[in-house]
Amino acid sequence: MDLLRLVAFDPEDLAVISAHLQDSLLRVGDIAYLPKERRFAIQTRRYDWEADKPQRRLTCMHFENVTGVRVRGIDQTNKDAVLNLLAIAFEETNAPSGTATLIFAEGGAIQVDLECIEMQMKDTGPVWAAESRPSHEEQLQPAGRL
Repeated sequence: MDLLRLVAFDPEDLAVISAHLQDSLLRVGDIAYLPKERRFAIQTRRYDWEADKPQRRLTCMHFENVTGVRVRGIDQTNKDAVLNLLAIAFEETNAPSGTATLIFAEGGAIQVDLECIEMQMKDTGPVWAAESRPSHEEQLQPAGRL
């Protein structure tokens, strides 16, 4: 498969990118907020859901027009900690402004305040075999059981 490159300018576009980034793995040290450039960027190891065999790809993504970033439930001092990105959600506050929330397994989240949605995702190179296909069965247990 060719390298994937996507751009988001509205919530629907962002939902498509979120689907492609589901189950991406990233290190805390691969997260960068650049306030002077008004940019938030991460490098991930994206699970390639469209491939015939389980594989991951090195992928970068960034938001432009960033006015602030908040982090919850992530130890920012442990740069080697690995996070599993589950989804990116968007909540509009004062159109076209809003907050994009990167939701991670185990309860971590990063909220990125945006003047407007302008986000890019791009595969940047290496592809390697993944050990297995990500599974979310443990999240589908009946209510009351953890």
